[in-house]
Amino acid sequence: MRSQALLLSLFAVAVTASHAHQHVAGQPQHQKPIVDHDENDITSVLGTDHTELRLIELEPGVTKKVTEQEKWDLKRAGVNFMDITDHEDSYIQIASKTVYKYPSKPQHEAIIRPLLAKLNKDNMKQHLEKFTSFYTRYFRSSSGAESSRWLLGQVSGTAAANPLVSVTPFIHSWGQNSIIAHVAGPVSGQNISDKRVVIGAHQDSVNLLLPMFLRSPGADDDGSGTVTILEAFRVLVEAALPLKNPVEFHWYSAEEGGLLGSQAIFTEYSKLGYKVGAMLQQDMTGYVKKTLDAGKPESVGVITDYVDPGLTAFIKEVITTYCDIPYVETKCGYACSDHASASKAGYQSAFVIESAFDDSDDKIHTTEDRIEYLSFDHMLQHAKMTLALALELGMADLVESS
Repeated sequence: MRSQALLLSLFAVAVTASHAHQHVAGQPQHQKPIVDHDENDITSVLGTDHTELRLIELEPGVTKKVTEQEKWDLKRAGVNFMDITDHEDSYIQIASKTVYKYPSKPQHEAIIRPLLAKLNKDNMKQHLEKFTSFYTRYFRSSSGAESSRWLLGQVSGTAAANPLVSVTPFIHSWGQNSIIAHVAGPVSGQNISDKRVVIGAHQDSVNLLLPMFLRSPGADDDGSGTVTILEAFRVLVEAALPLKNPVEFHWYSAEEGGLLGSQAIFTEYSKLGYKVGAMLQQDMTGYVKKTLDAGKPESVGVITDYVDPGLTAFIKEVITTYCDIPYVETKCGYACSDHASASKAGYQSAFVIESAFDDSDDKIHTTEDRIEYLSFDHMLQHAKMTLALALELGMADLVESS
């Protein structure tokens, strides 16, 4: 009872502080109250052992044991990490990775370019309006589980138009499940390869002031990436093109908790012997204000640290060919998003973001990560890149590097 009272007391203090912050920031007084939590969220959090030690990795091979609360303290300090508690033994057993070669230039512009015109930013806006209406998408919350069920319904509804698409939830113990959509393709006279091309985004959100209780719309982080790849998925499914390599779209749970959902998936893939020819992560695709205010050109941020150089080089070619804006090279550090889970499991991965990292959205992880601060025209550029990359690699001959 004392611990419950303490948590509720902390909750009240945090809510008061959050309201005070909003007033200073000049938010309208008729705004929906911050406190709109589900009673079940409190119950689930109170039932969680926050003193349990978790093993996190801060750099390759650099580990530390921390509590759940200390994990959030690190995130508040801007420190990236992977929570490898449940997968440490799996990583030790991973064999040396297979490296695939990518085309030097895009090969299928005549097929892909007409499809880019079918991408619809209004679809992304409609989906994001709904996705941000959930009180929080914190992975241990009931509203986080509810938002995942809603997203699964959208993905499944889109997939229904193509019998070669399967959609399954990847079940996690914390309640919010990841989602995997697998797109095979009819290839006349030959079998489809077993080299998957994976496009990912994370579906959870968090308010770092008090993750388990406070409102977290997560419009940019990573609602923007979620709806960006959802729109690319729609057009790819409706096109029903012959693919040499199956293309998968993943929506990961619990990225904010230390890449938990994506780690579970990619370690499972490794255990099962699945081949992944490439993995691209889309995390934050909609914010450009800081870039434009600084007088810089609107660009796609291409991460260059802790990524596969060959895949990253090909992504630059895809952006140059299919997007209306250039790319800018940038860095984000170790384990800054779910592509790190693919790399950790021995797969080639890459990451793009909305801008140079220093110009990215600084409203994330707060109540202010809202849809009105985002550019859907910019998200459309990310959707173009996503669709083009998925199809270029889906139709490519991915051969092992000698």
